Amino acid sequence: MSRVEGQIESLNRHAGADVTFSELPLLPKVQKAIEAVGYETPTPIQAQVIPYLLQGRDILGVAQTGTGKTAAFALPILSNLDMKTRNPRVLCLAPTRELAIQVAEAFQTYAKYLKGFKVLPIYGGADYRGQIRQLGRGVHVVVGTPGRVMDHIRRGTLVLDDLKTLVLDEADEMLSMGFIDDIEWILQQMPEEHQTALFSATMPARIRKLTDKYLRDPAEITIKLKTTTAPPIRQRFLQVRHNEKLETLARILEVEEYDGMLVFVRTKNAMLEVAQRLQARGYAAEALNGDIPQSRREKTVACLKSGNIDIIVATDVAARGLDVKRISHVVNYDVPYDTESYVHRIGRTGRAGREGDAILFVIGREQRMLQAIERTTRKSIERYKFPSLEVLNERKIEQLFTRIDEVLQKDLTEYSSVVSKYLKRSGVDPLLLAAAMASLEAGSEPFYIKEPPRKSRREPERYEREDRRRGRPERSESKRFKRDQIATETYRLEVGEVHGVSKGDIVGAIANEAGIESQYMGKIHVYEQHSLIELPEGMPKPIFKMLKKVWVRGQQLQISKDVGPPTGGKRKSPGYHDFGKKNGPANARGTNRKGKSKSHKAGD
Repeated sequence: MSRVEGQIESLNRHAGADVTFSELPLLPKVQKAIEAVGYETPTPIQAQVIPYLLQGRDILGVAQTGTGKTAAFALPILSNLDMKTRNPRVLCLAPTRELAIQVAEAFQTYAKYLKGFKVLPIYGGADYRGQIRQLGRGVHVVVGTPGRVMDHIRRGTLVLDDLKTLVLDEADEMLSMGFIDDIEWILQQMPEEHQTALFSATMPARIRKLTDKYLRDPAEITIKLKTTTAPPIRQRFLQVRHNEKLETLARILEVEEYDGMLVFVRTKNAMLEVAQRLQARGYAAEALNGDIPQSRREKTVACLKSGNIDIIVATDVAARGLDVKRISHVVNYDVPYDTESYVHRIGRTGRAGREGDAILFVIGREQRMLQAIERTTRKSIERYKFPSLEVLNERKIEQLFTRIDEVLQKDLTEYSSVVSKYLKRSGVDPLLLAAAMASLEAGSEPFYIKEPPRKSRREPERYEREDRRRGRPERSESKRFKRDQIATETYRLEVGEVHGVSKGDIVGAIANEAGIESQYMGKIHVYEQHSLIELPEGMPKPIFKMLKKVWVRGQQLQISKDVGPPTGGKRKSPGYHDFGKKNGPANARGTNRKGKSKSHKAGD
């Protein structure tokens, strides 16, 4: 009996028992990547599918979004991957461009420690030439939409001779979109000896016919998405971009009447960054790390209970067992990996009969997870709307009245004596005196909000110092840069929108670490997986070497000279993706986050 067969037998014997990723026979380097992104316990579909795919069996999986099926096929595929050939070893078909990009990024994340690994998403609407160039250089995994995959096969630019695994993701959705004939044509082009994994949320007759014809003795696995009644908590969501999350959270903190708040993120790096940036804005926030000693964890939780801190930023694992009645809000800063985790997260609020609020940040391609959450909880999640200025100002008035009522319950004899003396001396109107006292207490801030708040008013100067320290360029500095004054070269940075990076972050990092002032930086283009920047020509080697190691938003810059497009070509659009070549202008390596964090589920 092989090790994998033994693993399957062991999993069957312990059906229903918790299985950890460390018990699954995955490649050590893949296990290391799993630990780095914080996965600990596989979802049911992962625990059942992974051993079969490692064994080489065909798979027929019936599972919806939110069950973690992307990791279910990506992890074993990477563990079995032979990277010696230039031609693709794996082809994954997805119904939409968004899902293709998402799956490609997942492969890149899980292959973090596989040196030389290359994955390429191909889809309609993107330039053919860049995709052809990357396919010619060699990739190990291709993730694409059926139409564009067919085009490349017909052109001869996608060679299937060495293909070992075919994945059909969301087959029923591809059927509903009219791709079923394309899929069958692609299946007919496959080498005779290959492994097929087909996943579908439902099993219509046409999909069943397809599996009967093209899959060989598949292991059939059905995962029913448990419908869970979510606790009586108000649930809302916001559509945001990666680089807007922090400012959006800051706005929510300004307008929401919260007592204690729990902010959920996916990784330890994000947890530390969000906590530190909230602290820089004057909020009483702390990071709760699953790796910290128990004594420190207990101290942090005690501070939340007592009101010494108001916000805890945590991963799923770090928040296990956290039961604090004071938590009025849960913010899902990062969408959870599966729907069960979402239900567990929001259950941290609304305790002891109190009202609770749950807010979910959703980026574009995470809409599918939002829909899965609504199906699971059998509840529609409303769109978050920021309150009007009138509502905010009325709320401020009520808050002031409440504070005054509380103070009036105290012994104010000493203050009454002092105020009486002042009134006798000045003869000022008592109402005007009361207003002056309120102004003294409030400081220099005006009472009424004049425009929607976008940064903390608790310590505005500290927030502005933070931005200056990060090196955000003033408009006048940007205007002073002229190409004819300084010879420049274009450099590539391995950070982009997907990492939440803005132009200001890049300017700040280079200015602070390399001492290159912002007026000597030229144009900056931030794409999804990488960025391009113009810097003075002839950069000294020590500075260049140092910049390679600079971290921005948990990601190293890994600066390199941009080799540019081929002669006569045009630079690719911001949506262009290429996950392979080290120095190519369209490269996007995916995340490379430093350190480890643990979380209990792997994601879809």
